Amino acid sequence: MADTKNLWGGRFKGKADPGFAAFNNSFRFDRRLFEADIVSSLAYSHALVGAGVFTPEEANAIAAALQKILENGSSDPDFFNDSTAEDVHSFVESKLTELTGDLGRKLHTGRSRNDQVATDFRLWVRRAIDNLSVVLKETESALLDFAEVNREVVIPGYTHLQRAQPVLLAHWCLAYFEMFARDLDRVKDARRRVNVLPLGSAALAGNSFPIDRNALAAELEFESISQNSLDAVSDRDFCVEFLSACSVIMMHLSRLAEDIITYSTTEFGLIELGDAIATGSSLMPQKKNPDSMELVRGKAGRVFGDLLGLLTTLKGLPLAYNKDMQEDKEAVFDAFDTTTTCLRVTQTVLGNIQINKRRALAAASSGYMNATELADYLVRKGMPFRSAHETVGRIVMHALQNEKEIEALTIEELRSFSALIGEDIYAALTLEKTLASKTQTGGTSPAQVALALANARRSLGGV
Repeated sequence: MADTKNLWGGRFKGKADPGFAAFNNSFRFDRRLFEADIVSSLAYSHALVGAGVFTPEEANAIAAALQKILENGSSDPDFFNDSTAEDVHSFVESKLTELTGDLGRKLHTGRSRNDQVATDFRLWVRRAIDNLSVVLKETESALLDFAEVNREVVIPGYTHLQRAQPVLLAHWCLAYFEMFARDLDRVKDARRRVNVLPLGSAALAGNSFPIDRNALAAELEFESISQNSLDAVSDRDFCVEFLSACSVIMMHLSRLAEDIITYSTTEFGLIELGDAIATGSSLMPQKKNPDSMELVRGKAGRVFGDLLGLLTTLKGLPLAYNKDMQEDKEAVFDAFDTTTTCLRVTQTVLGNIQINKRRALAAASSGYMNATELADYLVRKGMPFRSAHETVGRIVMHALQNEKEIEALTIEELRSFSALIGEDIYAALTLEKTLASKTQTGGTSPAQVALALANARRSLGGV
C-alpha cells in the first residue's frame, strides 16, 4: 500500500489513531473532485508564474505532470486504489511530488486546502448543474412526446382526488412541463451564484502573494471573484441552493409519480404500465406493481434529507472553515446522483405507459363533471354566479337521486329549476363543448393546448 504524507504533519510528533484517521479521511468520496482539483491546480500554477513563484519552465513541468496524473486517473481503474491519502487534494499533491519532487511542493504556495476545496467543489457543482439541466430538458421532451402521442385523449381533472372537470391528457403533461421549466430556471439561476471564484483567499485571511485572481477566474471560467476571504472559504450557500433545487425537482417528480401510481390502479384504470417499468408479486400472480414510480416517490425523501442534513450542519458554525463542512460533499453527490437517476427513470416510464382511452373517456364524461358548464351557461343567460352555483347544486342533487347524469335529465326536469334553461343546454354540456370553451391562455381547449405544446417544444430548442 502506497503511503501518502499528510499535508499538515510538521506540527505533530505522533501518528493519528487509525480509527480517527479513517473517520477523518474523505478520499473515499471526495475523489470525485479529482478532475476539478487538477484543473484548479493547473490554473493556480499559471497564477504563480505571474506572482514570481514559478518560472514559465517550472509551470510547464507542473502542467505536464498534472496532465499525466489526469490521464492516469481517467484510464487506469486501479489508479486510486490502495492510497492512504487523507483526501483528493493530498492524493493529487503526492502524485505530483512523485513526478516533480520539490517543484510539486511549491504549488501550494499561498494556497490553503480551504480555498482549494471551495474552488474544486464549485467547479464540480457547476458541471453538475450543466449536466442536470440537460437531463431536465430531456425529461421535459419526454413529457411532450407522451403528450403528442396522446393529443386527443381526455381524462378527468381532479381536486381533492375527486373528479372535477375534464382536461386533455396533454394539458396534464404540460402542467408537469411547467414545473420542470421552473426547475430548469432555478438551477440555471443557482449556477450564477456557484460561479464565484474563492481561490486566492487562502485559509481565511487572503493571499500574501500577488496572485491575479481575475486572471484565475477568467481561466477557470468563473464569472466573478469572491470579495471577502472569510466568507469565501466558509460559504456553502451554493451547496444548500443546489440541494434545494434538487429537492424541488424531486418534489415535482414525486407528484408525477403519485399521479401515475394512482391512475394505474384497478380502481382508476386510466394507465397501464409496460412490463419494462413494473414488477410482480412473489405471492400474487396477478399483480403488476409500479415499483419504478414508487422508488422515485420514495427517493424524494432521501434528497430532502440531504438538504435538511446540510442545513442542520451549517446552522451553528462559526467563521471560518470547520471540519463539519466535510459533510457537504456526500449530501451534494447523493442528491445529484439520485435526482439525475430519478429523472432518467421517469423518462423511461413515460415511454412505457399506455392510456386506456375508453376508460379515460368514460371517466371524463361522467360524475357531473359538466356541472360548472351548466353554471356558466346560466350566468351567460343573466343569472348571478352564486345563484347559478346554488341552482346547479340542486340539479346535481336531483340527478343523484335519480341516478342520472345532468345531460340525461329531460328539459322539463331542468327547467323546473330555472326557466332560463333552453334546448341549447344539451350542446353546452357536451364534452367537446366543455373542453373547447376553455379558450384563455393556459386553458385546456384543444386550440390552447396545441399552442402550448408548440411553445413548449420551441423552448427546448434542439432537444
